[in-house]
Amino acid sequence: MRPNPLSTVLAKLTKGLNPRRWQRPSGISSQRASRLVWWLAPGLLVKRWIFLSVVGVLLVGIGLMTWLKLTPVFYTGQVLGSALRWFTTHVPSYISGPLGVLFGLGLLLWGQSRTVGVITEVLLPGQEGQLLDALLAQRRLAKGPKIVVIGGGTGLSNLLRGLKHYSANITAIVTVADDGGSSGRLRREIGVLPPGDIRNCLAALADEEKLLTELFQYRFEAGSGLVGHSFGNLFLTAMGEITGDLEQAIAACSKVLAVRGQVLPSTLSDVQLWAELDNGRRIVGESKIAEARRHIVHIGCLPPNPPALPKAIRAIEEADYIIIGPGSLYTSIIPNLLVPDLVKAIAAQRVPRIYVCNIMTEPGETEGFAVSDHIRALDAACGHYLFDAVLVQKTLPSEAVIRHYAQEGVGPVILDREAVMVSWRRIIAANIMDERPNLTVRHHPDHLARVLLRWYSRAERIWP
Repeated sequence: MRPNPLSTVLAKLTKGLNPRRWQRPSGISSQRASRLVWWLAPGLLVKRWIFLSVVGVLLVGIGLMTWLKLTPVFYTGQVLGSALRWFTTHVPSYISGPLGVLFGLGLLLWGQSRTVGVITEVLLPGQEGQLLDALLAQRRLAKGPKIVVIGGGTGLSNLLRGLKHYSANITAIVTVADDGGSSGRLRREIGVLPPGDIRNCLAALADEEKLLTELFQYRFEAGSGLVGHSFGNLFLTAMGEITGDLEQAIAACSKVLAVRGQVLPSTLSDVQLWAELDNGRRIVGESKIAEARRHIVHIGCLPPNPPALPKAIRAIEEADYIIIGPGSLYTSIIPNLLVPDLVKAIAAQRVPRIYVCNIMTEPGETEGFAVSDHIRALDAACGHYLFDAVLVQKTLPSEAVIRHYAQEGVGPVILDREAVMVSWRRIIAANIMDERPNLTVRHHPDHLARVLLRWYSRAERIWP
């Protein structure tokens, strides 16, 4: 017999009226007490303002008494003195003193917490208990190192998802050479810089609700002219038309998504990649380079030597830590290094600098590449020594994953230690791989970020 829909709904409603669900948990008082104590934790900058509030109340009282020609001061002193003499006569001072201090502090904390609670109830309805956690996290993240990450594609966005839990001072410098998919269509039809990689980085650094991030990443599957476009790409394009340039559009979108850090294009020039292949053929266009499936001999851009975004240069000069990659070597990472001013700024920095090598080779770009081949390609593209260490995956993927990738003619990036050491790079080997059910591998955001921050904390102590 099929259940009555009405009875099902009533059962769900009455289930929520179970009296036991409304009983106060036994440990709720202790939890509230512990949270009150946490308001006095170092670094929140709360204690100084509580003290300042107390001083202000005392000064207001003294000022009023003085304004009334000191008469109330005399009578108030007499009344308080008599009350204190009576109280200390019946209760010893070693008991009454601490009791008075504790009672006063309790009233002060209670008043302050209720004030904060009322404000939070209005600004963050339903999340009153999360304000303290948010303040503690914000203070911790604000003290994080200034990290500059250079790259593009899904590799960079994966890294940013992990790094944002360690620092709010992140700058992602992203390539604008993409000419495929939704970004390529917008670039050809409207003449804007490709927003795809920028959109992915904004979504990765977002601290906003999950629904808003999903909306930004939503891709249309129907509609004349809309199929294949993502909402974030269209939003960034429209915002660029309104604000006048892509930099301002990114800043506006960052506010909407509550981004931790900032995302910057490496240049505002309309850059096109070109590659010279081993058969002598020259190809123009980022999307066409991978399709050629040939070894790349030289790579450059049109126009040559594009100017760097000044804000990106400033971020590099102020950086505590510079990370290059991960991402497609020739179409996501090297395009940023074709901007001479960026390369000079990175080379001049005496801070920890590391390259995150890909786990697998890529068809049409790095087939047959070992770790040392990645390093040689980066050095040849920019002509400078830009990083001091290389982070590589420690263990090989599973046999099933290797067989899956072998169908496309690619495989794991092999660590050739001796060749890497000849390049004067330190090798950091760690398990940073995330094997997925569809037999693909990516860098694990949390594991990758943890390893990078651990190496930074060690390198920072011995850096010249």
